[in-house]
Amino acid sequence: QVHLVESGGGLVKAGGSLRLSCAASGGTFATEAMGWFRQAPGKDREFVARIPWSGTPAYLDSVKDRFTVSRDNAENTVSLQMNSLEREDTAVYYCYVDPHLGPRYWGQGTQVTVSS
Repeated sequence: QVHLVESGGGLVKAGGSLRLSCAASGGTFATEAMGWFRQAPGKDREFVARIPWSGTPAYLDSVKDRFTVSRDNAENTVSLQMNSLEREDTAVYYCYVDPHLGPRYWGQGTQVTVSS
């Protein structure tokens, strides 16, 4: 059974940085895309970043100059380095894995709160 566990969320002041990590277990994900979504209070879940097993990562326009997604296939992890955080980045962040077959796997989420 696949499990994704996020860590690294917390409270940070605007302009600060946080690094989120997601550890995947129960399978091997080296050739599957991984990434992050987020959901702010009262809003729909939105795409943040995606890193394929090969190729160029993709980002939400509002974060692409501030966030960097990376992965470690040996450790089955995906990370999100978030710099120059803004209050609008406050949300629950979810990591995901897109398997070759079957539905997307989701983590349980980690809260990121950016204060002014």
